[in-house]
Amino acid sequence: MGERTVTRMDLSEAVFREVGLSRNESAELVESVLEHMSDSLVAGEQVKISSFGTFSVREKAARVGRNPKTGQEVPIQPRRVLTFRPSHLMKERVAQGNKS
Repeated sequence: MGERTVTRMDLSEAVFREVGLSRNESAELVESVLEHMSDSLVAGEQVKISSFGTFSVREKAARVGRNPKTGQEVPIQPRRVLTFRPSHLMKERVAQGNKS
């Protein structure tokens, strides 16, 4: 399987081809959607995209970790992490891609 990364430009190009907006309008639309998603996540809201998945922010408590090289205990600060949970449809599509 090839290592390909889909970029913002790829998304805006897909909008340009599929929807028929100009390239500039397509790029602005993609930027607007991504900014709206980011703002919602920063505010602690979930972003749920039907048939794709759910992005959410999770609070992780402080804990004690261990340096794998030295075995020394290191405190890990509490933090917020972004999580993604794919929908069942997305999981099925990805699994089907593995069979080809």
